Formats: sequence, C-alpha cells, structure tokens
Amino acid sequence: MDLVALEEIRRLKHRYLRCVDLKLWDEFAGVFAADAVAEYDTPVLGRTLRLEGRDAIIQYMRENLDDGKISTHTAGCPEIDVDGDRATGVWSLDDTIIIPEHRLLIRGAAFYHDVYRRDGEGRWVVEKTGHRRTYEYMVSLDDVPSLKFTTSH
Repeated sequence: MDLVALEEIRRLKHRYLRCVDLKLWDEFAGVFAADAVAEYDTPVLGRTLRLEGRDAIIQYMRENLDDGKISTHTAGCPEIDVDGDRATGVWSLDDTIIIPEHRLLIRGAAFYHDVYRRDGEGRWVVEKTGHRRTYEYMVSLDDVPSLKFTTSH
C-alpha cells in the first residue's frame, strides 16, 4: 500500500474543498487535470450537472459560488485505491450553502466518486469528480426568523 500516495490524494481533496469555500479559484484550478470532468447531482436544479474541462469547472464555480454565497463542504471517510499513477476515491460529503440575497439555506449530503492521476510532474490531480446526493433540502431563512449567521468575510 502506497501510504504517501494516499496522503497526497487526501490533501488534494481537502485543498479542493478549502478552495471552494474560500473562493480561491486560481488555486482551485491547480487541483484539476486540463481535461477533467465533473458531474454533480443537483436535485435543486432537477438534473445532473456535467462540466467538461478544467476551465468549465472553474468558471461554473466562480459564477455560482461567488462572494455573495457562503459555503461549507466537508468530506471524510475516504476509500482510496491506488494503482500506480492512477487512483480512485469515494468520499462522504456534507455541505451547506447559504444565499443571503435570496434568504435561502441549502443543506445536503452525498458521496463523491473521484478518479485521480499523476500529472507530468508527478503531482496528483483530479481527472474526474462528481457526487450523487443522498439528500438535499432547501429552507427559506424567513421561515426561521431567529436564525442569524455571522462570517469572517
């Protein structure tokens, strides 16, 4: 078992999540292979969102998780299998999106299914990522008038 590769892949996934929540789009781009594919199950939209290529993934995230939205994404319980310069991973996801402008809270859970590969410099990158929801719900912040959020940004 390649423990170094396992740790590098864990760090890659955590960087992915941190960059999304802190909106570090340039650093987020470094997580992906140029030809990466993302498929996110989105019950709120009523369809699976498919994004082809690193640029499309970054553009979508930049536009849909802009500074007016607050998010937290936590992934854990990884099941990672390494085979040379390729690997697969399954991660549990718990996420929250708060959209103050629309007074909306979205919560959910899912399982990510990822494919990784080493790039030309020997670094692990995401080749394919995506999740299937186990649940998702939306609630208006107007329905819980005493609920208040504070953030550092």
